[in-house]
Amino acid sequence: MTRLFIFGLGYSATAIANEAQKLGWAVAGTVRESDKAGPLMNRGIEAAQFTGGDLPDVVTDRLRAADHLLISIPPGEAGDPVVGGVARCFDECRQRPKRITYLSSLSVYGDFNGAWIDEDAKTRPNSKRGRERLGAEKAWQDLGQRHSIPIDILRLAGIYGPGRNTLLRLKAGTARRITGTGHVFNRIHVTDIARIALALMQREGGEGGIFNVCDNEPLAQEAVVAFAATLLGIDPPPGIQLDDAGLSLLGRSFYEENKRVSNSRVLAATGLDLCYPTYREGLTALAASPAPGSSE
Repeated sequence: MTRLFIFGLGYSATAIANEAQKLGWAVAGTVRESDKAGPLMNRGIEAAQFTGGDLPDVVTDRLRAADHLLISIPPGEAGDPVVGGVARCFDECRQRPKRITYLSSLSVYGDFNGAWIDEDAKTRPNSKRGRERLGAEKAWQDLGQRHSIPIDILRLAGIYGPGRNTLLRLKAGTARRITGTGHVFNRIHVTDIARIALALMQREGGEGGIFNVCDNEPLAQEAVVAFAATLLGIDPPPGIQLDDAGLSLLGRSFYEENKRVSNSRVLAATGLDLCYPTYREGLTALAASPAPGSSE
C-alpha cells in the first residue's frame, strides 16, 4: 500500500488526503490543534499533533514509513518549521520517501505589472510572506539534493472551493468589491490542487520541478465578486477604493503583486485538464451544490 505523510492537514492538504484515499493510499499527517485530530481519524486519516520543534516519535515513525511526503505548513520568520526535523530524521535513518511535495505560493514572484509570467520568471518577492516562502523552497530543495529525493514545488494561486469562496462571503455580507486598481490575479479550485498534486506524486522516477498551480484566466477581484452576486441573484456590493477597504497590512500587500501566471508547465507534466479552468466554472458548480458554496 502506498503511504502518504502530510505535515499540516489544513484546507488544501486535506483535499489532497481525500483524493489519495480514493486511490487506496494510507494517509497520515499532523495537525496543530489536537481537537482537529478526531474528525480526521474518523475519516481514516491518522493525525498527530505537531506544533514545531522536534518531531514526536509517532510522527517520526510514520515519516519513515512514507512513500510520499507533503508539506503544507507555512514558514515563519524563523524559517520552515519542518525541514530541520525531517533532515535529522533522514540523517538517522536510511528510509526515504520517493518524492517530496512542497506547497508554496505565487507570492514568491512579486510584482510584474500585470505581465504574463511562467516558472522561468525571476523571483523577486516584495512581501514578507513571499520572501519566507522562497526561503522555505530553497531549504527543501537543498534537503532533496542532499538525500537524492525529487522535490516538487507547487506554487499555488488564490485558493477557493467548498467552505472558502466569494459566494459565502457575499452571503455573510463580508465581501468587498475593490475597484480601480488594475490588479489581476489567478485563482485555483482546491479540487484541482488535489488532482495535480496526486498526479505529480505518481510520476515514476525523474527529477523534481517547480510548477505554477493556477487557473487559465487571471482577472480582477471586482469581476469575480460581480459574477458571484449574479449567481446568487443579488446585487453586488458597491465598489470601493483600495484605500477605503480597511485591509490589513497582509491583505493590502496582496494588491502590490500584479501578474498573470501561466499553468502550461504543470498541465503538460500531468496530462490533466482543469476541472475548473476559470472562476466561472468553479463558482457555478459551488452555487449549484446542495448547500450553496459549502460543498460540491
